[in-house]
Amino acid sequence: MKFNCSGNERVYELEINPWLMVIIIFSINIVYVSFFTIRMIMTLKGYRYLAAMVSMVETVIYIVGLGLVLDNLDQIQNLIAYAIGYGSGVIVGSKIEEKMALGYITVNVITSERSQELPKALRTKGYGVTDWAANGMDGDRQSMQILTPRKLELKLYATIKEIDPKAFIIAYEPKTIHGGFWVKQVRKGKLFK
Repeated sequence: MKFNCSGNERVYELEINPWLMVIIIFSINIVYVSFFTIRMIMTLKGYRYLAAMVSMVETVIYIVGLGLVLDNLDQIQNLIAYAIGYGSGVIVGSKIEEKMALGYITVNVITSERSQELPKALRTKGYGVTDWAANGMDGDRQSMQILTPRKLELKLYATIKEIDPKAFIIAYEPKTIHGGFWVKQVRKGKLFK
C-alpha cells in the first residue's frame, strides 16, 4: 500500500501481512454486500430515504474494498477473498433482512372444515381476517385472507397449524394496502403493539 505525503514527493510504502489483507478484503466485502442487499430490499419495500442513507455507507465501503483489491491485483488470494466475501455477503444480508422482517404479508388459508373457530381465534389475537365459503375438488371449504406484519408471520403459521394442522397456507407480499378496518393502525405502525 502506498501513501503520498502532500507537499513532498516521497512515497511511503506500508507493508501489510498478505493474510491480514485477505481477511480485510473478505470482511469488507461481506459488509458491503450485506448493505447492498439490505438497501435493495428497503428500496423495493418503499423505505426510500433509509435506503438512500444505507447506500451512502455502502458506497464508501465498496470503494475502500475495491481499492484494496486493485492496488494488489498481482496477488490472486485477494481476488479470491473478494469473490468469497461477495458470496458470503449475499447470505449475511439475506439473514439480516429476515431478522428485520420489513413490511407485511398476506396469508391465504383454506381449511377443509367450515367453522368459525379459526377465524375467531385469529381475530382474538388481533389479526384482520376476511373469511368466506369456498368450494374445492373434494367439497366445501373455508377460505381466509389475513394481512400481518412479517415479523409475526411465524406466530401466525403456528396458530393456524395448532387449530387446523391440515390447513392449506399460501403467503405473498402485498404491493399496496388500502382500506380495511385496521389500515390506519398499519400506517401509524401501531398494529400489534
